[in-house]
Amino acid sequence: MNISYNWLKTCLDFDLTPTEVADALTSIGLETGSVQEFQTIRGGLQGLVVGHVLTCIDHPDSDHLHVTTVDAGLAEPLQIVCGAPNVAAGQKVIVALPGTTLYKGDESFVIRKSKIRGLASNGMICAEDETGIGTAHDGIIVLPPDVAPGTPASEYYDVKSDYVLEVDITPNRVDATSHFGVARDLAAYLRQNNLPATLRRPSVDAFSIDDPTPAIAVTVENAEACPRYSALTIRGVTVGQSPAWLKNALTTIGLRPINNVVDITNYVLHELGQPLHAFDADRIKGNRVVVRTLPAGTQFVTLDEVERTLTDRDLMICNAEEGMCIGGVFGGLDSGVTERTTNVFLESANFNPTWIRQTARRFGLHTDASFRFERGLDPNQTLYVLQRAALLIREIAGGRITGPVQDIYPAPVDPCTVELAYRKINSLTGQIIPPATIKHILAGLEIDILAETTEGLTLRVPVYRIDVRRDVDVIEDILRIYGYNNICVSDSVKSNLNYQTPTDRSHKLQRLISEQLCGAGFNEILNNSQTRSCYYDALTTWPSAQSVMLANAISTELNCMRQTLLFGGLESIEHNIKRQNSNLRFFEFGNCYHYDDAQRADNDPIAGFTEDYRLGLWLCGNRVENNWAHPNEPSSVYELKAVVEQVLVRLGVDMRTLSADPLDNDIFSAGQLLSGKSFRRPLGVYGILNRSLLKAMDIAPDVYYAELSWTALMKEILKSKPAFSPISRFQTVKRDLALLIDKQTTFAEIERIAAESERKLLRHVTLFDVYEGKNLPAGKKSYAVSFYLQNPEGTLNDKQIESIMQKIQTNLERRLNAQLR
Repeated sequence: MNISYNWLKTCLDFDLTPTEVADALTSIGLETGSVQEFQTIRGGLQGLVVGHVLTCIDHPDSDHLHVTTVDAGLAEPLQIVCGAPNVAAGQKVIVALPGTTLYKGDESFVIRKSKIRGLASNGMICAEDETGIGTAHDGIIVLPPDVAPGTPASEYYDVKSDYVLEVDITPNRVDATSHFGVARDLAAYLRQNNLPATLRRPSVDAFSIDDPTPAIAVTVENAEACPRYSALTIRGVTVGQSPAWLKNALTTIGLRPINNVVDITNYVLHELGQPLHAFDADRIKGNRVVVRTLPAGTQFVTLDEVERTLTDRDLMICNAEEGMCIGGVFGGLDSGVTERTTNVFLESANFNPTWIRQTARRFGLHTDASFRFERGLDPNQTLYVLQRAALLIREIAGGRITGPVQDIYPAPVDPCTVELAYRKINSLTGQIIPPATIKHILAGLEIDILAETTEGLTLRVPVYRIDVRRDVDVIEDILRIYGYNNICVSDSVKSNLNYQTPTDRSHKLQRLISEQLCGAGFNEILNNSQTRSCYYDALTTWPSAQSVMLANAISTELNCMRQTLLFGGLESIEHNIKRQNSNLRFFEFGNCYHYDDAQRADNDPIAGFTEDYRLGLWLCGNRVENNWAHPNEPSSVYELKAVVEQVLVRLGVDMRTLSADPLDNDIFSAGQLLSGKSFRRPLGVYGILNRSLLKAMDIAPDVYYAELSWTALMKEILKSKPAFSPISRFQTVKRDLALLIDKQTTFAEIERIAAESERKLLRHVTLFDVYEGKNLPAGKKSYAVSFYLQNPEGTLNDKQIESIMQKIQTNLERRLNAQLR
């Protein structure tokens, strides 16, 4: 939310600079992200002065240029070449001195000393559009003759400079969504810090009814959705341009002026935080306003010319025949104030936050009004704000306030009473705050003390503080005004012995693996856990029926929780490839979410929902590129496999008990499913992504992807402990076998059978050659495999080696139908 520094000073007298105000607001919970200078005219007319044209003659080398001498209030007159047709001696003009920057739209240019057709020109005599004060370019600006030369143009045009503070409002602080609300908090801060602060609330003492003739009547049929509705009629208004001060106030905070009546409603909204709506009273059929819902399916065209289908939970402001406005959200196309409006019906209402939130989400409409109504507003201020706006309309647009004020408030809301104990304040803040200081802060927060004892206070909290209902809420308010930085931290440390939880161990290992992957050339990415449900529409691996859908989605692009890390990484790959960065290595840790309808239980609302923490790895592009010592080498699935194995080994997974089964589904064209020893628990998958999947993401090169279940891995290694052994003094023995096997047989099967055949002395198995081609039987391939044997206690003899190799060979022949070549 944008807050104008100058506007804020009309609500509160203070001596802080804009930066000091930003720091003060941040310290009391109204975090201010930026402070930017704002000028009513871009550049502030810096470098422009009033000049007096002393002489004006035709340029000797041009049929349209003039050579002038201009008194700009300097020691010597300036010679300026000017092409304007209306320039003449004796005029008072606006002169841009050399070095001045002028702005025209989004462009800017600097005035420099130059020669024009051979004659020196030391400045520029300006037209309206060249200074930013207007749009005319048919000639230079001619000022009244009594203006003194050398007068700064900014002084002559009374250019205002302001500062805009970008304040981030948390959802619970709707009371601070206005300049007065921010000023009220700032005043409490200033008083606590013994700085002068006088808060000024706009007066409505001048409000009166000009014409008692009955005007438009109001009926509220749905008091649940509309607890209070205040309104009045103003007849005989003149709709037109707003005065400069009003336009400047709105423009400063980023609003576009429309007309004086609409601008007043916007001004009061940002001044006091209460949304208003102005109707053209002559378009209210039946001279009556009815607050109610319409039948489901009713069509209604809003101000943006979009036809919307209403439900029976959308509150409408209607006339005697039809809807005019979606209450608290958006106006209708035909009910607003235009230049032809002469009679205005002004609304200041209070709406149920739940109703407004649901309607705004349903239609995707997020307005300044709905932003405030969704968070809950003070129903006790609607009448005051209505009177404030009516006075401004009468002052600026004229007119007569007609008929009695309509104010329907069947169930008035009373202030909340809170019991506050000093002991609890001291306990929660960790510091003893004197009762006098507490009472001083409460007074600044407009929280009344109803009763006081030696142990605590009985308080009455104003209705506008909808977020303060408990003693802890009051303590939080006291603490933010007292100052978090004023809480003393003891020099002594009170500690106790603690043990490492599974969560601690998981975080420690996550950091370890992150460092390992970064060292291997990977970059960590972090994607939104909310994603598009359409990604899962045609999948069987992660069907859309298992998606956790969001009831109040931000948009259709973020309408469900992700089932996999895959698509977030592919979005990152697509983004990078389109920016000429195609050699990519990404990893990401994150939660994935699933829903199983079969597990749903009526007595358990979260039954059927599961959450799994995972590690995703992506490889794409070339492994080596543009290297004088090495030809270009593309990445491969084997490179990804090596990275996956390195991660598993680093975590302490026993690779000998790990199984890798072939995987061919709608995600991978070729892949493997990794499972652990504990109940064959799936640990993850890796492989080559399907081309159809990549094509849908507009990705041309192959992408290799692995997704490991970090949750399952932590269970797999729960009892795993690092074991250290000395390097063996005895040499390793290598034996090779050339095996003729079926084409569908994998090296993983050979490796597993060999490990099962010799668990003690077999160190590892490697594949060093694959042959498929001539001179082999149909359906066969040849693998050349090395087996490494080592006895840590002595040298292996030939008999031991032959016995082991014979056992391995026999098992391979029996279980895989392998043959020696």
